[in-house]
Amino acid sequence: MNKEIKEETKICSPLGVRGIELLSPARDLECGLAAINHGADAVYIGASQFGARAAAGNSMEDIEKLVQYAHQYRAKVLVAVNTVLTDDQLPGAEKLIGEIYNVGADALIVQDMGILKMNLPPIALHASTQTDNRTVEKVRFLQNVGFSRVVLARELSLKQIAEISSQTDVELEAFVHGALCVSYSGQCYMSQANCGRSANRGQCAQYCRLPYHLLDADDNLLVKNKHLLSLKDLDLSDSLEELMEAGVTSFKIEGRLKDADYVKNITAYYRKKLDAILEGTTRFQKASAGRTTFFFEPNPEKSFRRGATDYFLHDRKPDIVQMDTPKSLGEPIGKVTYIGRNFFEVQNGMMLNNGDGLCFINKHGDLTGFRVNRVERKQIFPAEMPQITDGVMLYRNQDQAFERVLKGKTAERRVGVEIFFKETPTGFSIRMTDEDGISCLHETTCDKQPAQKPEAVTDNIKNQLSKLGNTIYEAKDISIQLDSPWFFPASQLSDWRRQAAEKLDKVREEAYLRVPKREGRPADFPTKQLTYLGNVTNKQAETFYREHGVEEINPGFEVKAEEDVPLMFCKHCIKFAMGWCPKEGYKATFKEPLYLKNNNQLYELTFDCKNCEMRISKSDE
Repeated sequence: MNKEIKEETKICSPLGVRGIELLSPARDLECGLAAINHGADAVYIGASQFGARAAAGNSMEDIEKLVQYAHQYRAKVLVAVNTVLTDDQLPGAEKLIGEIYNVGADALIVQDMGILKMNLPPIALHASTQTDNRTVEKVRFLQNVGFSRVVLARELSLKQIAEISSQTDVELEAFVHGALCVSYSGQCYMSQANCGRSANRGQCAQYCRLPYHLLDADDNLLVKNKHLLSLKDLDLSDSLEELMEAGVTSFKIEGRLKDADYVKNITAYYRKKLDAILEGTTRFQKASAGRTTFFFEPNPEKSFRRGATDYFLHDRKPDIVQMDTPKSLGEPIGKVTYIGRNFFEVQNGMMLNNGDGLCFINKHGDLTGFRVNRVERKQIFPAEMPQITDGVMLYRNQDQAFERVLKGKTAERRVGVEIFFKETPTGFSIRMTDEDGISCLHETTCDKQPAQKPEAVTDNIKNQLSKLGNTIYEAKDISIQLDSPWFFPASQLSDWRRQAAEKLDKVREEAYLRVPKREGRPADFPTKQLTYLGNVTNKQAETFYREHGVEEINPGFEVKAEEDVPLMFCKHCIKFAMGWCPKEGYKATFKEPLYLKNNNQLYELTFDCKNCEMRISKSDE
């Protein structure tokens, strides 16, 4: 058939309901692609420099590839440039931000207010959780000076989040899963003070994950060699709807140092949770396009996990710390019920597989791990028999079968399209319309030949037009309007379908709009004075704060380390965790102050019981 092509495009606006975003981490391009394929509405990734995870930098080429892939699904790419900067780093950071904008990224996650004094492209700004966003006043200030989104402190309760939301009009992002810092983000200086590795520059040495002795003022040992600052991992998967109602728009998974298997599993887990909620409401909708089909059952207990806590979302709880180990315990299997010469039996032992990794806390309080050599009914034969006793709780921190599943095809994401095949006076047309109302018309001029099997024409057309497997699309509905049953070679229909899909690709790419930078307006910072906690490490940041009413500005800790100041500010309280809270009626049998000791390093603890906070400072005693 000779043909002549005509094309038409049409773009429709989506419904005006509030979008809910699942935001996944991307250590690298592989992780970013995995996140999109498993249902993320957005990913956050570090650039080559100035990210709060120094070990997770990426080239501009990889970020551009991720942007191009994500935007097909209307998913966003947020780039973290969220360290504090020195004066000599400002030019390089400004150049980098320009490059980030030029490759199509949707937003910039920043901590350093000096960035707002740069000659910025019109890219949306998100205030990192490192800017310590705990109050209405702070969030409102960030909103007023030009931030489109504020990443909330992890320590906030539902009530506090709702209060912030009700008094601001900026998007709110909240962490829902992953590792927790024991100190308020942006307010931890222990790593910088001890070894010159600044958490505010992406180089945290994780002193919070070390074991400590807890001593009283008389040097009595209250707790021996426990991980008293190592928090369990956050898991708010049962509170997503409450968070939506409280005003959260973006649900963030922590993990820019995690691998692709972690990203697949946890993203899929939250995608399924959110979809179940969104199906039952008309007030919220998914923030991106496409339906994700999973070929495995996600389970967060099978990825790196230090236990689970909802932290302070529903009031304070004592069991937010995993004191025995900072490592991943994995999923609980059950207690050991019998020990043989070279095997043992355990509750739920039938769940285990050859090659699994198991672990338990031994009688000395240490984590002991071993590999399963083989499983015979209830009998577990380790590769090397551990020193294990009856009644010990056993965990699986490596599921061999589950890991094999994750290495295969685990998900498929498709954008739904409606296809309308119509006869025209000079040939035929195909209109493809995606789920956002974006459409294209592909018209052909050709000869028409009567079909020898008229009854098979409709099925033949539908069969050929539905073969979208080599595209990102899936046919949700195919309508056909013909004046007569014509003959269509399969190759011809296939060619028309391919050309129509390519045209839709192009139209959708051209239709993608980035949210521009929010315009700032005059606003006074909530306080007139900034101590080292303001993290002001360059002249541009100092100028910014002075322009917004701050009169006294001390340099950040990375510029000038102060003596005898707290190095950590924590909502977690050791006294509460141990059952020693005076507000709960406990009468102390020890003399304060209390101290943490690791090797020869001593830290003094002070407690602000009015605000339920704990502070940690170096001690010279």
